[in-house]
Amino acid sequence: MTDAVRERYDRFAREEAPGRSAVYAEWAAGVAADAEMQTLLSGIPEQHRQPPLVFAVTRLLGAPVAEYADWRTFVLAHAGEIVSECARRTVQANEPLRLAALLPALSAIDGPVALLELGAAAGLCLFPDRYSYRFLGEDGAERTRLDPASGPSSVVLTSVVRGALPPLRMPEVVWRAGIDLSPIDVQDAEDRAWLETLVWPGEDVRAERIAAAADIVAADPPLLVAGDAAQQLGELVASAPPQATLVITTPGVLVYLPREARKALIGAIRSSGGRWVTIDPVRLHEGWSSGEGWSSGEGSSGVDGAFAVGLDGDQVADADPLGRWWEWRAGVGPDRA
Repeated sequence: MTDAVRERYDRFAREEAPGRSAVYAEWAAGVAADAEMQTLLSGIPEQHRQPPLVFAVTRLLGAPVAEYADWRTFVLAHAGEIVSECARRTVQANEPLRLAALLPALSAIDGPVALLELGAAAGLCLFPDRYSYRFLGEDGAERTRLDPASGPSSVVLTSVVRGALPPLRMPEVVWRAGIDLSPIDVQDAEDRAWLETLVWPGEDVRAERIAAAADIVAADPPLLVAGDAAQQLGELVASAPPQATLVITTPGVLVYLPREARKALIGAIRSSGGRWVTIDPVRLHEGWSSGEGWSSGEGSSGVDGAFAVGLDGDQVADADPLGRWWEWRAGVGPDRA
């Protein structure tokens, strides 16, 4: 079991943290070379010992954002509390920037929309109509922008578009709800602290974006239901307004589910009668269709680190997992930029 911990933290240090957080890269590399820490962390259930979760929990409990040796001292001194807290927590990377990559898929759906997010955390991704978008070319020049009907938002989602620019429009969201095992209430100080602690050290722009999005959510809280998504889905689907198009989103949540639970949830989504929008690793699940409809049938471009944006199971775009860039893969008209 310690080998699995060592390999996971080594991979995180080499492939995931660089460019995002020097602190987390150092901590993960330290764990990968520290047999005592590997033994300690192996006492945490596998689904709850991912580096971002463990690191966030230690910071929430008071670990200094400092060199590995200082962090290690804190962890060893609070081992029991950390293991217990990690076991009850889940990764809730509630990144509204993902909506920049999902907007092309949402634009292809006729509204008005009843938006239901699974794994919603604080619900920051339930407000695509309340944020501003700035889409840039790979040269950094602005290609197009969208703002809410009320004017520019305090949350500006900036993303790079590679290749052709498909038709984009603001979705008309008339109902919004979410399901999460442990919803985050941004009006609660302790929950807000957890949401902010999930941002990696060094991601200052992201921290500002999430704080601003949390303010928007706090001013008009969506319906957030605690529970298992597969079990709660039917009840929420039934409560959505029938005159609206039901859109179920799973942005970044399926990767954290065990295979059988993931398969069951995808089956429940497909049986719901709603449209399905997601962003996942291409090989994560078998929920992709064979390429009909919007999909070009070519699948992912094979870009390193790219996830697939899915619309009803068709892979319609490649994207950065957090929405920092995307490339439309489905058939589109000429570039509108």
